[in-house]
Amino acid sequence: MSLKALPKVELHLHFEGAAPPSFIRGLAQEKSVNLTGVFNEDGSYAFRDFVHFLSVYEAATEVLKTPQDFARLTRAVLEESANHGVVYTETFLSPDFCGGRDLGAWREYLHAIQEEAAACERDMGITLRGIVTPIRHFGPEKAKETALCAAETVGDFLTGFGLAGDEAKGKPKDFDYSFDMAREAGLRLTCHAGEWGGPQSVRDAVRDLRVERIGHGVRAIEDLALVDELAEKGIVLEVCPGSNVALGLYRSFRHHPIEELRKREVKVTVSTDDPPFFHTTMTREYEMLNAAFEWNEDDFKTLNLAAIDAAFCDDATRDRVRKLLEAA
Repeated sequence: MSLKALPKVELHLHFEGAAPPSFIRGLAQEKSVNLTGVFNEDGSYAFRDFVHFLSVYEAATEVLKTPQDFARLTRAVLEESANHGVVYTETFLSPDFCGGRDLGAWREYLHAIQEEAAACERDMGITLRGIVTPIRHFGPEKAKETALCAAETVGDFLTGFGLAGDEAKGKPKDFDYSFDMAREAGLRLTCHAGEWGGPQSVRDAVRDLRVERIGHGVRAIEDLALVDELAEKGIVLEVCPGSNVALGLYRSFRHHPIEELRKREVKVTVSTDDPPFFHTTMTREYEMLNAAFEWNEDDFKTLNLAAIDAAFCDDATRDRVRKLLEAA
């Protein structure tokens, strides 16, 4: 079984967090930006825990200053994803890092990303869609500015709205205004929860923000009534096992709850989150799931069909990608 060659759908990918370390180091050298503390001696990203990871992530983004930088990032990220069989991917985009939430600047950044994504689709056959995400620990007021950027640029490329960042900061309901604005603009909704915030954070996101997907959501397993609710409502979990293991949430893939969630009929998908930070790829995720739970090609095909069904894209794109998955 060639897991690398299998066509894959990824729904949970942080754009800046997917930047290869060599790409960030190269930009830093071009711009004479000091990134001391961002990298280990072997050139990988350096972080101690989740909170430190967030600070390193934000430090690394300091070299991404212009729309052209983000266009170059688009190609670097999509080349890596396509190399591991990804045919459709959704990425989290933050106007916070693209023009400081200024709508005019955001339009320029978004245009550069979208234009390069279209070129990559022609060159590599990989389709990209964007999900705007306010940064939770930046607070609800800045999230409103981010939501306005999203609402004003919704379209075929920008199709979703979410919430990322430190789950310990505030409650989902603090961001209900932003989510209402995004919903009224026609954007599909997701929210990070159930990673560090526990099962109640998942329940709060579903109830207060009325999302259809949850980023991570794995700690729902600690509340089986919640697990049943997710299954009944068809809420899709964007699960990132390698990320969870790398950050110490679970000891190993074998101890990860994705298999139990799946057995309990929760709709699960698999993604890499911030792959170079966590030393993972979509191929590695599949290999580790195969080793831990003996998932086979049929399991992965079912997984990917569920993912494209849950994707924030138009029906024509969904049908085209589904045909690729079925043909494989």
